[in-house]
Amino acid sequence: MTESKPFAPHCERNKEPILALLQPYLVNRHRVLEIGSGTGQHAVFFAPALPYTVWQTSDVDENLPGIRLWLQEAALPNLPPPLLLDVTGEWPQQRFDAAFTANSLHIMPWTAVEKFFAGLDTVLERDGLLAVYGPFNYHGTYTSESNREFDGWLKQRSALSGIRDFEAVDALANRIGLQLVNDHAMPANNRLLVWRRQAAEK
Repeated sequence: MTESKPFAPHCERNKEPILALLQPYLVNRHRVLEIGSGTGQHAVFFAPALPYTVWQTSDVDENLPGIRLWLQEAALPNLPPPLLLDVTGEWPQQRFDAAFTANSLHIMPWTAVEKFFAGLDTVLERDGLLAVYGPFNYHGTYTSESNREFDGWLKQRSALSGIRDFEAVDALANRIGLQLVNDHAMPANNRLLVWRRQAAEK
């Protein structure tokens, strides 16, 4: 029996607006690490539009088989096999000039978000770029009633998850030399946050 690919409806809904904003930032980027690739749907949609970029997927062990199915079907030269990456464990030895993650920071416990940035510090090049997609609070306030309801749902699933405050995440980014370049409003009360590391940083 043929194994069916996992499918996330929200990836289908958000892939086009994310790519439209992300693409200009990645024009001169050659190796992108996607952290928490989930099903792999974003990767197979983004990679053909970024043929000059090696798009490296990664995730925890349980999600790798599904990602492989999407990548094998796409058979794209700039989509290598996915990496095993738990942000709280060992990070890859490779270096990347950009990183991307979608809908991940609100799923992780805050301690894992801290380790996300600590690990990113070890793999991101001196002039590296980070793009994060998802919902955020500002000054401790929800940006919409739907985000408030979503946050409640997240906390019912796990008391350690929840929509993160932009200011707290930005402080972690600043700690590893990343400065905010842009904060883009996205559909469904999400944001695309883009930081760039100054070349003078380590």
